[in-house]
Amino acid sequence: MSFINALPGAIAQGMIWGIMAIGVYITYKILDIADLTVDGSIVTGACVAAVMVYNGVNIWVAMLCAFIAGMLAGLLTGLFHTFMGIPAILAGILTQLILWSVNLKILGKPNLGISAREYAVAVTQLYKWRAIIVVGIICVAIIALLYWFFGTELGASLRATGCNLRMSRAQGINTNMCKILGLMLSNGIVALSGAVLMQYQGAADINMGRGAIVIGLAAVIIGEALLGKLSSNFAVRLFSVIVGGVVYYVVYQFVILLGLDTDLLKMLSAIIVAIFLAIPYWRKHFGRKKITAKKAAN
Repeated sequence: MSFINALPGAIAQGMIWGIMAIGVYITYKILDIADLTVDGSIVTGACVAAVMVYNGVNIWVAMLCAFIAGMLAGLLTGLFHTFMGIPAILAGILTQLILWSVNLKILGKPNLGISAREYAVAVTQLYKWRAIIVVGIICVAIIALLYWFFGTELGASLRATGCNLRMSRAQGINTNMCKILGLMLSNGIVALSGAVLMQYQGAADINMGRGAIVIGLAAVIIGEALLGKLSSNFAVRLFSVIVGGVVYYVVYQFVILLGLDTDLLKMLSAIIVAIFLAIPYWRKHFGRKKITAKKAAN
């Protein structure tokens, strides 16, 4: 019964982190870049939105500003990677370190509470079903806009850059610009999820993004395993990421109710992600061994 009662909260959180995972999907699956900026940019979005709401700004304006702040974080990572020639993973780490100081300066302190009883917010855990509906609408809007964008010439150029960098350059595509644009779009969405998460939790905290990349990867991989292989449609693949986030948090909640030490949950998440990432390699590796064995037998 306690699991049923906890289910709406798990679904709401899963959908919020699913938005974040869509940002991870853009860099990890489309651009083929491992971007670690997200651990910082999700906090940036939360901090910007929290400070603006605290000072009386409309929540939707605050969320838009959080999105723009995330895009600026992605721009910085993109410039580190393309203009300065720093490997993408190191560029993300550098931006993440910079954002730690930036986020602390934005908040002015380690955390800032934004109570739904005092401030007008769009999402709150006080009304979980309303939160699910609002976040669901945001998810549909994001998927629709991304589906439209990646169908344009610019979006197709971005996808081509991730598929084959050299061929894209040969076709006259500015791959550096595409990388920067992809990183900006990804971190903008991640920061937007941070703004929504801040409202749901009722506070922005300087440490709230720790391990976010693991959760994002888990949502992407679980979603792809459940739904992503069923269709080549881009919108379905994005929707699968949201489903992956929900499944992750439902399982997460179930494990907590079973009495597992909460200190081990991050480790469990990392192990699950590692196993799912290894499955394609294992299939390919052991498949080759079987084919070689059959040829040798014949």
